[in-house]
Amino acid sequence: MQKSNMPLPGRRTLYGLLLIVLMSVLAACSSLRLAYNNGDTLLYWWLNGYVDLNSDQKGWVKEDIDKLIHWHRQTQLQDYIQILQTAQRQLSAGPSQADLQNDYDEIKKRTESLLLKATPELAELARSLQPEQIATLERKFAANNAEFRKKNMRGDKEAQQRYRFKKSMEQFELWFGNFSDEQEAQIRKASDARPLDNEIWLDERTRRQNSILALVRRVQSEKLSKEATQAEIQKLIKDGFRRLDNSERKAFFDAAEEANIKLVLTVINLSTPVQKAHAQKRMQGWIDDFRSLAADQR
Repeated sequence: MQKSNMPLPGRRTLYGLLLIVLMSVLAACSSLRLAYNNGDTLLYWWLNGYVDLNSDQKGWVKEDIDKLIHWHRQTQLQDYIQILQTAQRQLSAGPSQADLQNDYDEIKKRTESLLLKATPELAELARSLQPEQIATLERKFAANNAEFRKKNMRGDKEAQQRYRFKKSMEQFELWFGNFSDEQEAQIRKASDARPLDNEIWLDERTRRQNSILALVRRVQSEKLSKEATQAEIQKLIKDGFRRLDNSERKAFFDAAEEANIKLVLTVINLSTPVQKAHAQKRMQGWIDDFRSLAADQR
């Protein structure tokens, strides 16, 4: 492929949104420091899997990811430490539903801010995509949706609830350790109380994906300027975060969010002192790891 004639951006935060992916991967890793120190590789292969980077792009993409990891190490890890310390205090005192709602709202705000910060670089990326890369992106979305159907929409309602409960328990056990049969029964009850309609979630995924595809195609067909592209990306990001608040399905989304928060609160209230100590130890381990990573200014 031929290199685009468009100017290369100052791309320090181009892949800021990929940190969301990185942190979700880290959550399942036994060694956070090992995973974080290999974050550049994780992010590169994640991005490559979506757009199949061409030979001209690979070099500067890797350089940009290295810069991102360095920037993130310097500026963001202390914030993560504060978040975890707040969670430790809440766990010790016993959080309320309002506490957990505030935590959730804070995460959403931080995520939106991170994405909006990356819009200049995302605009350059959108303007440089080749038609075959957009086609690769579309196929990747389709494959992801097929995987979603396979995992989340197999069988009847009972089977889908059982799968959802299993995935939730994997996360709870990561933090709290093993649960007794009696505890699991109560957690399962709270899990099943959540609204279940995977057709709605699949439709929302498809809407977001189609919006992204429509935007990058429009950028190419209309040869939008960097400024115009940036404005469109900012609108797309903001609309994505406001979508659930302004949707015709708002009642469903509100009920789902409230039930998810109640599920977490149920687990915390059911947990024994030993299980809470397990969670505190894991959070302290992450705090120590983040401190070590922040001090290692590569």
